Amino acid sequence: MVIYLNNDSDVPVFRQIRNQIVIGISEGRLLPGERLPTVRALAEEIGINSMTVNKAYQLLKQEGYILTDKRNGARVRETFENKGCLSVEAREQLQRIICEAKINGMSEPDFMEACGRYWAGKPV
Repeated sequence: MVIYLNNDSDVPVFRQIRNQIVIGISEGRLLPGERLPTVRALAEEIGINSMTVNKAYQLLKQEGYILTDKRNGARVRETFENKGCLSVEAREQLQRIICEAKINGMSEPDFMEACGRYWAGKPV
């Protein structure tokens, strides 16, 4: 599994790991039931403290994206609850992104086109 960290980002490293795993699941690069690297192995691979990876895995587990147990380690859930809506945190992030786009002069059609490309798995 390839995780890219942006050391210049204001986003904490554990959240960057979480976000990239969620994106990997969404795009099909991480398949249902697929085992994730151990906390120690991923920490060594990307050169960070294992507690940071553990924090990311705990957040992913809490949010329902992965399952963890001592015998099988961490793996992507087989099925996901289709809630049909965003979490409160995701709605707040979306609002922030929309506001930034408006402030920076992005038109609504261009914004919607960018959203459509991401939805289709084709980054802008």
